[in-house]
Amino acid sequence: MDEKVLDAQKWVNSTYGGVTGYARCPEDGRIGWSTMESLVMGLQHELGISPLVASFGPTTMSRLQALGDIGFGWNKNANIVRILQHGLFCKGYWGANGYGEYGAVTVEAVKKLRVDMGLPEGGTGTQGGITTAKIYKCILNMDAYIRVPGGTDDVRSIQRWLNGRYWTKDAYSIGPCDGIYSRDVQKALMIAIQYELGIAAPNGNFGPSTQAGLKNQNLGQGSSGLWVDLFSAACVFNSPIPTGTSDTGIPTTWRSSYDAKLAEWVREFQRFCKLEVNGRSDYQTWAQLLVSMGDPDRDVTGSDTRFEITASRAKWLRDNKIEIVGRYINDPPGSTLDKEIKPGELNIIFSNGLRVFPIYQDNARKFADFTYTQGYQHALNAHKLAAEYGFNRGTVIYFAVDYDATRGEIDAAIVPYFHGVAAGLRYHGKRFVHGVYGSRNVCTVVSRQTGARYSFVSGMSWGFSGNLGVPIPANWSYNQIKEIKVTNGSDTFDLDRTVVSGVDRGQNSVNKPSGPADGFIDYVQRLYDHAVAFPGEGNPNQLVMEFIRHEGYGGGDWNFLIGKYNKEFVEYAKGKGMSVMADFVDPYTAYELGAEHLMASANGHFVSWMPSNKRAVNEGDVAGWGGDLLTLYVDWRHAKDEFPNGRNFVQLKMAKVGVASSFGYNDLIEDADAWLLAEAVRGGKTIAQAVRDLYNGGGGLTRFSRYWSGRFNGNVTDAKFLAHNILTAADDKEVVAAQVGLVTVRGDIKTLPAMLSYDELEPFEQGFADVLLARTGTERSMRATYEANHAKYIKAAKARAARAARS
Repeated sequence: MDEKVLDAQKWVNSTYGGVTGYARCPEDGRIGWSTMESLVMGLQHELGISPLVASFGPTTMSRLQALGDIGFGWNKNANIVRILQHGLFCKGYWGANGYGEYGAVTVEAVKKLRVDMGLPEGGTGTQGGITTAKIYKCILNMDAYIRVPGGTDDVRSIQRWLNGRYWTKDAYSIGPCDGIYSRDVQKALMIAIQYELGIAAPNGNFGPSTQAGLKNQNLGQGSSGLWVDLFSAACVFNSPIPTGTSDTGIPTTWRSSYDAKLAEWVREFQRFCKLEVNGRSDYQTWAQLLVSMGDPDRDVTGSDTRFEITASRAKWLRDNKIEIVGRYINDPPGSTLDKEIKPGELNIIFSNGLRVFPIYQDNARKFADFTYTQGYQHALNAHKLAAEYGFNRGTVIYFAVDYDATRGEIDAAIVPYFHGVAAGLRYHGKRFVHGVYGSRNVCTVVSRQTGARYSFVSGMSWGFSGNLGVPIPANWSYNQIKEIKVTNGSDTFDLDRTVVSGVDRGQNSVNKPSGPADGFIDYVQRLYDHAVAFPGEGNPNQLVMEFIRHEGYGGGDWNFLIGKYNKEFVEYAKGKGMSVMADFVDPYTAYELGAEHLMASANGHFVSWMPSNKRAVNEGDVAGWGGDLLTLYVDWRHAKDEFPNGRNFVQLKMAKVGVASSFGYNDLIEDADAWLLAEAVRGGKTIAQAVRDLYNGGGGLTRFSRYWSGRFNGNVTDAKFLAHNILTAADDKEVVAAQVGLVTVRGDIKTLPAMLSYDELEPFEQGFADVLLARTGTERSMRATYEANHAKYIKAAKARAARAARS
């Protein structure tokens, strides 16, 4: 609670509580939109506006502008000054020593605010610190003008630069300076670009004049000046570029010179977005940086449609270089669209050399369509229908969110819906994997929080709030960019043009008897048979693990950590035609798993497990989860200014889909599976049988809960204890070597975990336990939590609606 915020709440409620239409804010000393909206309504009353509304709109702006700038000694209305001063306090600025007079203290507060915004102070002494109507509006909103957790200095510098350069322009609204790329920042950049293009009435839309102007801004290495400022700003907003070769993605920085580093970043961005790779700011790159559909007329190889793909339509697709088409596997009761796949249609698609990806949509056009229960039921139905069509094991089904869901709605309803989807597919053994269709924000949040494998982005809905100020998701597979009407002789049908990333190639057949991991399962069996026949020494199970890890995780530090691999068996197996199989697809999540890391970790657990002391850590842990936790600690210490609380950092970065991290979702799967494989082999199974049971016998359905109970004893206390040991233990030479090697030598962090105080390190360890527990949470508890959140959101939405009706 903040006493100054409480003062503001009490004053505004007591002063305007009797005014018709006024909505009281809670008197709890906590800043939020309700307090700012009450102050806005108080201002409206002072300006003679009726009825009052909880919004600082054009009428409020024009009435305030008519009063002129407000500065030192302004005395036309004491309450207007007092509202401003309360707003300053709510923003964190010391607005006055006494209320109602615009004195020197208020002047200095406004000066500080203006500098934080990127604006000039307005003059020296009491001649500065002027509050214009635009600045007044900013004082009564929830924007921050200092960097907040999650923000970056580079983004904040751009925000302040945009404000400072364009704030006096009529179409430009002063934006936040919090270091976070958002839709407000996106619009500010677009308006700035439109001003520099000489557009008469900038509006922030990517219209024909803006498009035509940007086609003349084809910059390259050696260019400099204002347009490089604007272009590199757009690059920073879309940074870092997700990549499988970097834990943190590929970042860039804001600059005025188009140097070699910017050109290389642009090439990587173009590769990621499937554009021509030339390192220049050509039109397609500008478009992709600025709007979700990019250039809607660029070449594509994908499509989706509600119309049946007949033989003639399939030929049209093929003749127009379309390789894959998205089709619906259902049509909900009452629909007249007749959009589901027809009998024989898949054979026509496949026989014409095309591929297909399935889409499931049951209404999905408003908030009320999404609950945990509906997601669960939809998943059961999707499984039934996809199985009837014969879709192969591991096929990704894209569940649709076909409206512009806000972040509040995503958290309250969309995420619970997709947890229900995941649970429903899990009920049937996860023959199929869930993907998500929706705005960039929907796809990003759903992927991170529910493990959606791929994102099908509704990019052509570029005006959706969920597509503004949000980079394209790291796991994007398809980007829907334009709807067209196809004329094919006498036949016409609607088709969405879709960019294909290539990560999900869809299906070119149905009713395959094998699963996506069967090749790996057979490979391990063959390797195990050779290990049994090997005339030399060695446990056959361990020989298999050593062979698969020997290229990527053999020699050097790995010899010290878990022992040398058997070179004689490696040569023997190679003589039998065996080679290292580096990766395979997990049938339960459709994620590509690294076989080398998996078997290195399993090898470590197999040779070092001490069942007599399950609270001790060892080299096997370092080879798996412990090593990943140490590298995550390095990430945290590099970002400690942005994330001072370690628990918050871990919850945001560990095992999250699409989040750049050294402890990614794949890593957690491999860590869990490695421990389970080693445990199965210690229990008497062969490594071949253990792999078969895990990836083709349903074992992966409960991987996290079995891992939690097996390695972490099924409780948070022990999980935190083990995390603390792996970070700080000093009595195991391999663990100590890992701490120094991963943190100091490779991570360039001088402060080892053991050097932190308990209060600093404990939240980081708690975050680790939190994430593990969340992955093992029962469906019942998840459902109860999300249904409760949904109910809270509904209650809040009704309260907002009632307040709006009163005003």
